[in-house]
Amino acid sequence: MPPSPATLELPPSRAALLGAVQGPAELLPVSSSAHIELLPWLFGWEWGEYDPEARKSFEVALHAGTAAALALGLRREIARELRRFDARRAAVVALSFLPPAVAGLVGERWVERRLSTPRATAVGLVAGAAALVLADRAPQKRGRGEAGPFDGLALGLAQAAALWPGVSRNGATLAAARARRFSRRQASLLSRTVALPVIVGAVALKGARLRRRGLAPGAARALAAGAGASFLSTLASLPLLRWVERDRPLWPFAAYRVALGAAVAIKMQR
Repeated sequence: MPPSPATLELPPSRAALLGAVQGPAELLPVSSSAHIELLPWLFGWEWGEYDPEARKSFEVALHAGTAAALALGLRREIARELRRFDARRAAVVALSFLPPAVAGLVGERWVERRLSTPRATAVGLVAGAAALVLADRAPQKRGRGEAGPFDGLALGLAQAAALWPGVSRNGATLAAARARRFSRRQASLLSRTVALPVIVGAVALKGARLRRRGLAPGAARALAAGAGASFLSTLASLPLLRWVERDRPLWPFAAYRVALGAAVAIKMQR
C-alpha cells in the first residue's frame, strides 16, 4: 500500500509568517531551522502534531525560496565565482558537500524523529553559540583564495553537524572557517559559497520523496505560501550579508542564540 499523502494543516497566513522569518534568519548565524521549529511552539500552534516529514518538507520549501532569492540577488557574484572556478575550488566545494550529503541520506529520518523537539533545538542553539565564540578567538590570517581540501572537509563536517536543529548551517560553517583562521569577512563568503549547493541538494532530495508520497491540498498551500514569503523576505534581507561581512565579532549572534535557548528552557519549566 502506498504511503498516504503528507499532511500539514498550517494556515497560509502562518506559513507566510514563518517564511518571512526564514529570510533574515537564514542570512544570519542564528539558525533558521531553530526559528521555524521554535516559533510555532512558543506561539502555541499545534506544530508538534503535524506529520514530521511534512514539517521537514515545509522547512525545505522555505530553503527553496531562500535559494531562489540568493540565486537572483547574488547572480553577479555567482557568475564571477563561476568564472574563477578551478580544480582547487572544485575540491573545496566537493568536500564541503559530501559529508552533509551522506549524513542527510543516512541520518535525516532519525533526526526528524529524535531531534525535532524544542529541547533538542535549544541544545543545538547553545552548542552552536559556544562554537561561534570559541572559533572567533582564532587569528584572522587567511583569505578565501587560500582555501584548500582540508578547509573544504572542515566546512563539510560543519554542515553535516548542522543537521541537528539549532546548530545552524551558517553558524557552523562560520565557526569552522574562523577556526581555520580565515578572516571574518572571508569566513562569511566561504560559508555562503558552500551552503548553496547543500541547500539545492536538500531541496532536490526532499522534493523527490514528496513526489513519491504526494501532498495533501492543505500541505501544498502551506508550502507555496511559505516558499513565496521566504523568497521575498530573503531578497529584502540581502543587505544583512554586507553587515555580517564587516569585521564584527560574532559574540552578539551567540548571545542571541543563548537567549532564545533560555526562552525555551523557561517555557518548558512552566
